[in-house]
Amino acid sequence: MIEQNFIKIYEESFKKNWDLPALTDYKGGNSYTYGQLAREIAKLHLLFSELQIEKGDKISLIGKNHSSWSIVFMATITYGAVIVPILHEFNPESIEHIIDHSDSKLVFISEVIWKSINKDNLKMPVFELSSLYSLLKSNDESTTEKATKLEELFYRTYADDFSRDDIRYADVSNEEVACLNYTSGTTGFIKGVMITANNFAGNVTYSKKLNLLFAGDRNLAFLPMAHVYGCAFDFLYALSAGVHNTLLGISPTPQNLIVALNEVKPHLIITVPLVFEKIYKKRILPVIEKPAVKMLLKIPGINKLIHNKIKSSLTKSLGGNFREVIIGGAALNAEVEAFFHKIKFPFTVGYGMTECAPLISYDHHYDFVPTSCGSVLDKIMEARIDSPDPENIPGEIQVRGENVMKGYYKNPEATAAAFTADGWLKTGDQGIMKGRRLFIKGRIKTMILSANGQNIYPEEIESQLNNLPYIAESLVIMRDTKLVAMVWPDIPAMKENNIPEEKLKEIMEENKGILNQSVAQYEQISAIEIVETEFEKTPKKTIKRFLYQ
Repeated sequence: MIEQNFIKIYEESFKKNWDLPALTDYKGGNSYTYGQLAREIAKLHLLFSELQIEKGDKISLIGKNHSSWSIVFMATITYGAVIVPILHEFNPESIEHIIDHSDSKLVFISEVIWKSINKDNLKMPVFELSSLYSLLKSNDESTTEKATKLEELFYRTYADDFSRDDIRYADVSNEEVACLNYTSGTTGFIKGVMITANNFAGNVTYSKKLNLLFAGDRNLAFLPMAHVYGCAFDFLYALSAGVHNTLLGISPTPQNLIVALNEVKPHLIITVPLVFEKIYKKRILPVIEKPAVKMLLKIPGINKLIHNKIKSSLTKSLGGNFREVIIGGAALNAEVEAFFHKIKFPFTVGYGMTECAPLISYDHHYDFVPTSCGSVLDKIMEARIDSPDPENIPGEIQVRGENVMKGYYKNPEATAAAFTADGWLKTGDQGIMKGRRLFIKGRIKTMILSANGQNIYPEEIESQLNNLPYIAESLVIMRDTKLVAMVWPDIPAMKENNIPEEKLKEIMEENKGILNQSVAQYEQISAIEIVETEFEKTPKKTIKRFLYQ
């Protein structure tokens, strides 16, 4: 059990950082100091009390990153209730199912998503996710009356104005469930991960020891905070440290991110591989692939100057103020990783999963070893490889420790299946471990067994394919004992280079030849199939493989 109580972390942080900026909406103009944040939390605590919400009750929260989203999340957990953050990208049927399955007593939802919901399926009070928290639906008049008189009640309760001394949060043991995080992952089966206060405390207290953020620092939150990766580090860690958190709230396209990063100039960047893979492919690869630059990169001394110039330009484009870039959520393309490491760019790759809220392994950028995903968290987590030779023969990565979930909500069968007989969580990932450092090979469920018994990790082949000309994304599958690559082409790049689409098949045939020369014989693909629509993704921007098998 983590010694530091999770809820007390925020009680102390809000008091200590009272006058510092806490939350700002990148678009919309809303901004709160830590004192103002605590005031808004207190207001919602009164609403919860008036609506007879009890400790342990579930409250669903659906919307994009926004200050009001953050306030509802913090108000819920500091009241002693259980937050159910639901990704706004889920379809309406899934959202309705999660609200029902979680036994939610209250719902906060953005107006845009509310329009697509079947209102008859929701029997509890529903509030709009905005700074006004307007009541959208109620089945009794008393709820309407209580909601409309919230401001009046707040001023009566805090007649002498709300102060630091009024911050007194619920007594919540670290053993208690604080969050139900529903994830579809890549299997299509939605499960509610029971994340305890201790799981979050493990992630937050470990992060604070890394000295990556300090009071008064700036952070740009662009990963979805409804997903545990963004929630734990862009949100919970930031607020525990007195950081000024700017919430992007718009689509994190490379163009939007570059503009926002240069305006906010964050001290830490937390992202997923897709963002850096796009930067590499769109901005760096076209430069280093030029014949003249290729020649210069072979000359000792000159190559270092070119690498330094690329690093400097990239750093400046990302705000120029960050201590480190942390990449997680999926494997980083091997070629991209090797290049960034070669130019000494300050990045690292971590590893985790929703069921560990999420962190399992991490190394500072100056300790990062290429192709690894960090070292298992010291004194927090343990890991083992289900293999006769864990350093050389891949096996399933299994973990236990402070960050491991309590189980799946109302699903004892799935919970039992997730753990070994001796209590280790089965991650579903294949890897090896050298010392405490993990090296992931791929997902067990995606591993392909060739006709001659060779283990094929499609992610490794896709990593190479995605760096070939005019391939935006790819998915390698087995069909009739042969490997086939499904490809989503980069049509905008072709148009930019004035290449007609009629040449696409010819280009892909060339790509097939290039790939097959660089992989083992049993990894060679028999064909490239061009798909007409972009692959469907999970919230972590990984392809939903089960849809294409």
